[in-house]
Amino acid sequence: MQDKPVALVTGANKGIGLQIAKDLAARGFTVLVGSRDFERGEEAAKSVGADARALQLDVTNQASIAAAAERIRSEFGRLDVLVNNAGISHVGKLSGTTLEEMAKAGRASVASLDEVRAVFETNVFGVIAVTQAMLPLLREAPAARIVNVSSAAGSLARKADPANRSPIMFNVVYSPSKTALNAITLAFASELESTGIKVNAGCPGFTATDLNNFQGTRTVEQAAREPVRLALLDANGPTGTFSNEDGPLPW
Repeated sequence: MQDKPVALVTGANKGIGLQIAKDLAARGFTVLVGSRDFERGEEAAKSVGADARALQLDVTNQASIAAAAERIRSEFGRLDVLVNNAGISHVGKLSGTTLEEMAKAGRASVASLDEVRAVFETNVFGVIAVTQAMLPLLREAPAARIVNVSSAAGSLARKADPANRSPIMFNVVYSPSKTALNAITLAFASELESTGIKVNAGCPGFTATDLNNFQGTRTVEQAAREPVRLALLDANGPTGTFSNEDGPLPW
């Protein structure tokens, strides 16, 4: 077992995940760059630095998850940080699609159930599957941390406010997947509290990535700050929280 802490970031070959990987590497971690496409992961790992390694990981494929966990066990013996970053907001290409068009397609009355299922497969079931598979490795670490990259778009309290009750702000595809992710965060945090493993959800904000056809207003550097902060919590840090860079968010 090596002395340097080990972090796994899913969906880390681009966007916010790649920046989280870079920031954790800069803070002394050996970072495993999780990517469905191993070659893309290798290219991303090169940009992270010498302390990064590509890891083939498709969060919707149980065999891929199991193989990733076995590789981590054989090479490192433990996992100190798991960042569940991999996520999708839609199925297919978004080229030229506006946010309004995306929101319209996700309205409760017309949304494709196939698309809802596909988004939940990655954003919800994938997080459960990866976390379950990595838990034995996280238990081997002295102070493991799990960070789920969520979104204020999943906040029921916010969306219940009449000022925010808009299909552009809340639909039945992406937003509910993040609501479910928040519930999963609380479930794991509650179960693992006695072990010292801290589990929190962080919102990166409205960031320009391919999730929104690069129509977001924040940079990936800004977006990575809260997930990285949660990954670095000390023994006095909280568990079972939902926050962004400005502080706690309502569930």
